[in-house]
Amino acid sequence: MNNAAALPADMVIAARGVTLTLGTGDAATTILRGIDLDVAAGTSLALLGPSGSGKSSLMAILSGLEQASAGSVRVAGLEFGHLSEDALARARRGRIGIVLQAFHLLPTMTARENVAVPMELAGMPDAFARAEAELIAVGLGHRLGHYPAQLSGGEQQRVAIARALGPRPDLVFADEPTGNLDTATGAAVMDLLFERQSAASVTLVVITHDPALAARCDRTIELADGHIVQDSAA
Repeated sequence: MNNAAALPADMVIAARGVTLTLGTGDAATTILRGIDLDVAAGTSLALLGPSGSGKSSLMAILSGLEQASAGSVRVAGLEFGHLSEDALARARRGRIGIVLQAFHLLPTMTARENVAVPMELAGMPDAFARAEAELIAVGLGHRLGHYPAQLSGGEQQRVAIARALGPRPDLVFADEPTGNLDTATGAAVMDLLFERQSAASVTLVVITHDPALAARCDRTIELADGHIVQDSAA
């Protein structure tokens, strides 16, 4: 990745010519085809598109979970293309929060522990006190000592939101965050996510196939076949 000079320094995400190819030779499949994307700090962005459009792969690259095959990627001031897998994992701590469809809470840890542990790993002081404050902020002050199996789906996603926002990251990625929830619970969870994003002044990137959810963001990027086909502000 050698296009760093073309990346604007004032963007929390700045990507140029991002390509992702999986496999080699005749089995190679190109998922992303030269994506250029800048995202300003403090904004909300929807990555919209059907299954197979490349939106989750783009999120994986921008969040440091996957390395691009080619192109330049800078996130929260770091050049991701020059980092090893271990260095990317360290870079995510405290900088990037992720909320997934399947919650991914640790079943043997309480709600408080699930939120506190990432902050401890990031070297933040008073992790458990901060975790408690985050859980109170998402309406779960009465569930601090409960395990994931004792929580409803909506409550588990609220814990996941508290975990993602607890370290005060520069960026939060939410990949189909309402996919495992009923319509009413999903709407309430998204209300909470946007509320917490605004309160913390972080950048939010939502990956979705739902145009109604995308319309709630400041900006929508639509992907198809690994290309950006539309870029519009709300």
